[in-house]
Amino acid sequence: MTEPFDRLLDSYARLVVRVGVNLQPGQEVVINALPEQADAARAIADEAYRAGASRVNIQYDDPYLQRAAVEHAPEDLLGVSQDHTLAQVRAWQTSKPALISLTGNPHPTLMEGLDPARLARSMPIDLIQEVMPLFSTNKVAWTVVGAPTQGWADSVGVADVARLWDAVAVSMRLDQADPVAAWQAHVAKLRARATILNGHRFDKIRYRGPGTDLTLGLAASSRWVGGSVVNEDGVEFVPNMPTEEVFVSPDWRRSEGFVRTSAPFFLASMGALVEDLSLEITDGTITGATASRGEDAVRAQFDLIPRSRHFGEVAIVDSDSAVAQTGLVYKDMLFDENVGSHVAWGMGYTEAMAGTVGLSQDQRVAEGLNQSDTHVDIVIGSPEVQIDGIHADGSVVPVTRGDEFVLKD
Repeated sequence: MTEPFDRLLDSYARLVVRVGVNLQPGQEVVINALPEQADAARAIADEAYRAGASRVNIQYDDPYLQRAAVEHAPEDLLGVSQDHTLAQVRAWQTSKPALISLTGNPHPTLMEGLDPARLARSMPIDLIQEVMPLFSTNKVAWTVVGAPTQGWADSVGVADVARLWDAVAVSMRLDQADPVAAWQAHVAKLRARATILNGHRFDKIRYRGPGTDLTLGLAASSRWVGGSVVNEDGVEFVPNMPTEEVFVSPDWRRSEGFVRTSAPFFLASMGALVEDLSLEITDGTITGATASRGEDAVRAQFDLIPRSRHFGEVAIVDSDSAVAQTGLVYKDMLFDENVGSHVAWGMGYTEAMAGTVGLSQDQRVAEGLNQSDTHVDIVIGSPEVQIDGIHADGSVVPVTRGDEFVLKD
């Protein structure tokens, strides 16, 4: 490692607590982690108390339990959450804890060989339906961050977990003299980029390149967002660390064309690595999906989750990305979505479509904002994929060329 592990972990925890969720004095903290991520979870908990947290709770999930359920659980209880778990999440609507989730799968092949249909049904949809609105409307401050494990390092193909921590440190700007100042500057850059895009008021965004010609229509209320957001209590936070994107929620009814992924991705809900995914889109709906690996998992999710066949996000990432500069394919959505420009099927976010926070889910859908119990980012950008903005009069303006953001104010 570039510095002793304890010092790196302390810097990491400080950034997560004080920038990621921007913890407020007296606030509760909930950390979601896997057992293999205990070191990182404990460091974050310690820092949270130092920053004034009133209570910190670490909730550990174990993917081996999910595998056992898929293999043996009764059909009528598969994917059904316990009442006390649902009650706890509902209580967050009023207690408003800072939510910190750790990502980085230590067992990326654990779900291989399972029945895709039962694996899909093992997803706790009832729990997701309680949690997703907290995130999609920024009811609370929340962030998702990586926590390297040996299994994750092995899947990425680096020498050991220390080397993966080095790469994560670069992606998180922990290699900078003042990481907090570096993040403040980075967030300002992304916000400025979003302001430029919003100033153009594009009607459509088009991605064109090898295997890709996709046009996504924007609603009149669609708004580009980048870097940080503000929750309903006025607290600024950074939902994803790292983040290199500016993104917008498109009108789910107005996408057409075809698209091919330019990087593999890990479909966490299905425990499946997906490679060479190609999608066909007609009248806003994904009508076809093929992949050299993971195709059954993608199709199973589409079949299980309502409105998962519609897009909820369009994002632009250029070669300035600190994640891309590490040169790794992380096989983790948090990191890999920041390697290149991407789209996401499933849930759209209210901060990226003005005037939708106070609406019901049905009203949001009517306004063009997709609502679903999933959100899956797929990277489709590369130096060969060009992004254009299209005005309502049909005029076309280059947004990226050769993986560089070229749009001017």
